[in-house]
Amino acid sequence: MEKQDYSEEYLKTLNIPEHVAVIMDGNGRWAEAKGEPRTYGHTVGSEVVEEMVEIASDLGIKFFTVYAFSTENWKRSEGEVSVLFFLFSVYLKKLIDKSKKNNVRCRIIGDKTMLDDELNAVIDELEDSTKDNTGLTFLIAINYGGRDEITRAVKKVFGEVKKGDLSIDDITEDVLTDHLDTKDIPDPDLLIRTGGEQRISNFLLWQCAYSEFYYCDTCWPDFDRDELIKAVEWYNKRDRRFGGVK
Repeated sequence: MEKQDYSEEYLKTLNIPEHVAVIMDGNGRWAEAKGEPRTYGHTVGSEVVEEMVEIASDLGIKFFTVYAFSTENWKRSEGEVSVLFFLFSVYLKKLIDKSKKNNVRCRIIGDKTMLDDELNAVIDELEDSTKDNTGLTFLIAINYGGRDEITRAVKKVFGEVKKGDLSIDDITEDVLTDHLDTKDIPDPDLLIRTGGEQRISNFLLWQCAYSEFYYCDTCWPDFDRDELIKAVEWYNKRDRRFGGVK
């Protein structure tokens, strides 16, 4: 199929979502369809992430979040998990210099207590070295689960109540939001899932209360600029009422 020519003039007519989140599905199936091991799909998929961050920034997206490894992904084979964490380490180290160059602010969300000291050290360096950057904010979810995040947030709030720093009557949605991994990050306007599945798989459960969900059959290694723009075009056709009536 011939690629659509998306001119700069046309892109200026689109309402660009402020925050786009992506469930990057299909890496393993894509690789298996080519007669390659599943890990090959993850390697190519990590390269696509690198490209998408630049593309998202060029389109005017302010926040870009990817689901890299869920709390449920530990159920996969030991070999696949080992390769994934090797790729995380290599990718995050590269991201330090690249983010400085491209003015990207990076944050890792998820339960980092299960990550090894070496990876946590890389994460700390990445977040600290990019915290003052003013361009796109890039969030990577590693060992992340929406239910786990909410549970951890509730424990933090309860700890403050127990210490007397917060009363039960003071607990509001905003208070809980401020204890989530995504504190100070706007909720996703658009959630994209690649690979043909139509579920959110425990991703950003609290934050996606009013997100628009876009599902496409394209596996993540084949996802490109045109696919992202197609998702934005679809988003532009949605009537976002947030429970109200227009």
